Amino acid sequence: MVGGTRFLGHEAAWRLLAAGHAVTLFNRGTLPDAFGDRVERLRGDRTTADFGRLLGSRSFDAAVDFAAYCAADGRQAAAVLSGRVGHYVAVSSGQVYLVRQGCPRPARESDFEGPVMPEPADASDKGEWDYGVGKRALEDALAEAWNTRRFPSTRLRIPMVNGERDHFRRIERYLWRLLDGGPILLPGGGDRPTRHVYSGSVAKAIVAILGREATFGEAYNLAQDETPTLRELLVLVAERLGATAAFVDVPVERVRAEGLDPLLLSPFSGTWMSFLDPGRAKAELGFRHEPLGSYLDKIVSAFLAHPRPDPPPGYERRAVERRLAAG
Repeated sequence: MVGGTRFLGHEAAWRLLAAGHAVTLFNRGTLPDAFGDRVERLRGDRTTADFGRLLGSRSFDAAVDFAAYCAADGRQAAAVLSGRVGHYVAVSSGQVYLVRQGCPRPARESDFEGPVMPEPADASDKGEWDYGVGKRALEDALAEAWNTRRFPSTRLRIPMVNGERDHFRRIERYLWRLLDGGPILLPGGGDRPTRHVYSGSVAKAIVAILGREATFGEAYNLAQDETPTLRELLVLVAERLGATAAFVDVPVERVRAEGLDPLLLSPFSGTWMSFLDPGRAKAELGFRHEPLGSYLDKIVSAFLAHPRPDPPPGYERRAVERRLAAG
């Protein structure tokens, strides 16, 4: 596994270990993990010669890459691991669709092809655009490696990921605000449909796909079945806390005018939020996503059982949010 110490990669590693696999982690070693001596660790930076130096003489049944972001990463993986890996799985993003001009919602795998939108002028949009364009280039490099020399890769496209170990603390931001009894600001409104994915379902799918030759050279969307609006999703979260939610729709411009970052107080209010159709993965891979209510139970229960002592970033300005909501 490339990466593997945070959130989704961490969960996938545990599932691979539980299934009886020997797991090797390649990463920089800058973050702690709880694997102890259960895994082999290779310390290196994939953007340097470390990748080839540490992996170029090794062979693996499969590789799962959580840290590939651009064409160079895809070409590097194909060059170093060609003939040395039975199956390479790259975790990609639904953002590959968002940067495409006129992309439909929900997006299907066939919607990948098409012209990319022009580079945006806004700095925050530019960062999101860069990420999506980079992931597209990664996928193009892997597709080329499959078409030209049969490098056995599969690309998994995922939207916003929710889970118990989310280091971005996205659902947790709402939980802190629900527990304090104050209003929840919804920048831009709460009526936009969402379709996220649960980390446990993605990790399970990764384990199940390894070695499946029918997936070589292909891409699959992974996403939950349910499509609640943001408001409906947060009502479900509040119910699991026994809390009463008071939502206040507010224009994004007003939030920014108060010096607040809309995504720090409501991370699911962003416009860069992919909406994927998982139909192909369900039909061809037998992919089954855990029900929304079930995985929300796990996330909220884990938060209540092991609360973090420090509030999430942005919560220090909660008083400003309350004042804006009162309006």
